[in-house]
Amino acid sequence: MHRAALLALVLLWPSPPPTGVDKPDMSLTHQELSGLEGVEGSGPYAPGVPLALAQERVRRVSDLRYRLHFTIPASRETPVTGIVTLRFRLSDASRPLALDFAGPSDSLRGARIHGKPANVTVVQEHVILPSDALREGENEVQFQFQSSDLPLNRTADFMYSLFVPARARLAFPCFDQPDLKGRYTLSLDVPRGWEALSNGQERARTDTTNGARLEFAETKPISTYLFAFAAGRFEVERAERNGRTFRMLHRETDAAKVARNRDTVFDQHASALAWMEEYTGIPYPFEKFELLLVPSFQFGGMEHPGAIYYNASALLLDPSATQNQHLGRASLIAHETAHMWFGDLVTMTWFTDVWMKEVFANFMAAKIVNPSFPEINHDLRFLYAHYPTAYEVDRTAGSNPIRQPLDNLNEAGSLYGAIIYQKAPIVMRQLERILGPDVLRDGLREYLKAHAYGNAAWPDLIRLLDPRTPEDLPVWSRAWVEESGRPVITTTAVAPDGDGLTISLEQHDPAAARSLTWSQHLEVALGQQHGMQTVSVPLRSRHAAVTLRHSGADPPLYVLPTGGGIGYGEFILDARSRDHLSTRLHEVPDALTRGSALVVLWEEMLGARLPPERLFALLLTSLPHESDELNVQRMLSYAVQAFWLFLPDDVREGRAAEFDGLLRAGLDAAPSSSLTSAWFNALRDTSSVPATLAWLEEVWNGTRVVPGLTLAEPDYITLAMELAVREVPGWQAILKRQSARTENPDRRAQLEFVMPALSADPAGRLAFFMSLADVRNRSREAWVLQAVGYLHHPLRAAWAEPLITPALGLLQEIQQTGDIFFPKRWTDATLRGHRSPAAAGRVRSFLEELPENYPERLRRVMLSSADDLFRASRLREPQ
Repeated sequence: MHRAALLALVLLWPSPPPTGVDKPDMSLTHQELSGLEGVEGSGPYAPGVPLALAQERVRRVSDLRYRLHFTIPASRETPVTGIVTLRFRLSDASRPLALDFAGPSDSLRGARIHGKPANVTVVQEHVILPSDALREGENEVQFQFQSSDLPLNRTADFMYSLFVPARARLAFPCFDQPDLKGRYTLSLDVPRGWEALSNGQERARTDTTNGARLEFAETKPISTYLFAFAAGRFEVERAERNGRTFRMLHRETDAAKVARNRDTVFDQHASALAWMEEYTGIPYPFEKFELLLVPSFQFGGMEHPGAIYYNASALLLDPSATQNQHLGRASLIAHETAHMWFGDLVTMTWFTDVWMKEVFANFMAAKIVNPSFPEINHDLRFLYAHYPTAYEVDRTAGSNPIRQPLDNLNEAGSLYGAIIYQKAPIVMRQLERILGPDVLRDGLREYLKAHAYGNAAWPDLIRLLDPRTPEDLPVWSRAWVEESGRPVITTTAVAPDGDGLTISLEQHDPAAARSLTWSQHLEVALGQQHGMQTVSVPLRSRHAAVTLRHSGADPPLYVLPTGGGIGYGEFILDARSRDHLSTRLHEVPDALTRGSALVVLWEEMLGARLPPERLFALLLTSLPHESDELNVQRMLSYAVQAFWLFLPDDVREGRAAEFDGLLRAGLDAAPSSSLTSAWFNALRDTSSVPATLAWLEEVWNGTRVVPGLTLAEPDYITLAMELAVREVPGWQAILKRQSARTENPDRRAQLEFVMPALSADPAGRLAFFMSLADVRNRSREAWVLQAVGYLHHPLRAAWAEPLITPALGLLQEIQQTGDIFFPKRWTDATLRGHRSPAAAGRVRSFLEELPENYPERLRRVMLSSADDLFRASRLREPQ
């Protein structure tokens, strides 16, 4: 078929209904449903988990226990089946009671209440228990069922459940809401040779005809989204630290990699546990501590108590790992460990406050990792870990508040993102500055003890903390937590009058109709001829000013309101400061101040106050002088992004060879293996210079050794893919040879999945894209995202423009069938490589044509993901 015809076909390609999430037919008509006792219409029984239904159940149900058995067949084509027995107390049996179940059609195979067969009704993802079969007090309900594969992540050799935020109902009938915690007793039938883990301690293993039956002890009370089990062909590592036994399941075939990382992984978990126990005053609140390392896991980690899941590559680092990757691993381990208290011991009442568990995990992680990395500038690390990523959303028309209302848990996944994970820790650091570290710690200890094994909401914590400070915390919370966006802050320095210098700061709300004021504390850095001065300025209203003694006739070289890496907002520099910092950044004496200035200058570029070519020139000038590794890595990241996305075409082409040469020189001069990797990765990701591509192919072949650089199997795979997307001579053979020499079966399978997206044949790439309309082909989300990123690589962006509209058209289905981060990451992968006005126009047209009932949160996802595209495209529009 002709390429043009194929492109026309993809625009009309119908999206098939999601496979594996068939909804059971309603057993009752709307009229019959309206007649159910205590139900007004079908609203409370709408698909998903409506807030009204959840609130009604939590008033009636208590003392909840689940006894579950799952049979996991060796063949992934055979469904997983199970039996669940629920025991609970009911305070009011005069009305029907709804459980949640959204398994495949006709997959509820039996129901018994109090040991007797019962007639139950399946209505819009709910199982309705009739009131005449229920009792006030103790009740027992049992179901046989078939699970949907969607939350079970099955492959030929392993599976793992993932029920966050409300997907347990896809696997078994339950009360799928965070504030109905239950105790779980689990047994599993697994194929021969498989290992397994769950929240409870494994207490028995019995051989069966086809494999083994594993039984796990009852858990402490936990929410459905925290219940977990996994089974498969895993290797097991064990260790003991501080009297506690750890167990780690993994599928890594590189024994040297495992040996190189295992002790560090166990040590960092033990250190994080000890720190959290001391900080909270509460011993580890669950029975055991085990880890599952999942190849290409959807998240960095997931905090199931007693059974934490991790992305294997995040914990088992290669020799070429950068300093950021080592820091990232330590922070991830600390984050998931902190969740055992913040999120697992005390869980949010409703997903409106899902951010609370994430902010405290991130906040604690930053504290935990500091002692383990004494050589790191941790304030600088906090700056880079949070501010740029938070700004990526908060500067856009798709921004959202930290705390968002939520009417139904079927939209809970769309609450997650940079505002929760990156902005919220910045806000929490402000709260600690308001209260003081000791007061905050004591308040959190009281909060955890008061709600242990239960649930709480943000207002509960604010009420507890508010009497401990003269600051009006509810007012502070409204600006920083309840509202979206960031302040715009303009700084001016009035020339000295005698001995006085006045620094003036003005803030305003970019949403003019709202007129919000953000209260925060700023550390203003003043550049001087022979050093730097820092001045504390509380900004509690729309205007703040401070007058300083100042010797000399000239104002400061620069005024930077984000000194100390503290201030949050869009900071508009005065012309003198902008000119100085954008040409002489490397002369700023303090690494943290240089980093703060770099972030502000990037935002100035995005705000069209600093030309991209000038910022790029600054990065090329500053990189050879920069001594701090975190700054070098951030500069390289900005340089790569500016090179592909923001530089005018003629500037990019004109400076490509210079940039290539700078990266080669930086690679040769790098003083550490970590920096060697950072320079090499930037070169690999940007170079199109023939001589460098030939050199990179020699590195891939193993005929060229880069001093200080040790490449592992994942590095060679990435290098092969980068050579292929550039269509170097023999690129097909490179991919085939890389596949053949990849020893790890999971990594080889991922490479082979991505290979069609790397093809030089447009028809082949198009056919691959069209295959993603089938939900079954999107089951390995990390693989899909890597492939989509290559489909829309900047070198192929012009070809890929027609794919933007159908890709956005899949977004709503992706939200319904994928995991929590998939919709945003899918949209990012689709749009990240584009910068043309035509691409921006396609996104705008899609947004304009959305129906009125389209989910607002998905519209915001598109707006935030497209923001860089919109800004880059404006640079290319005729002036």
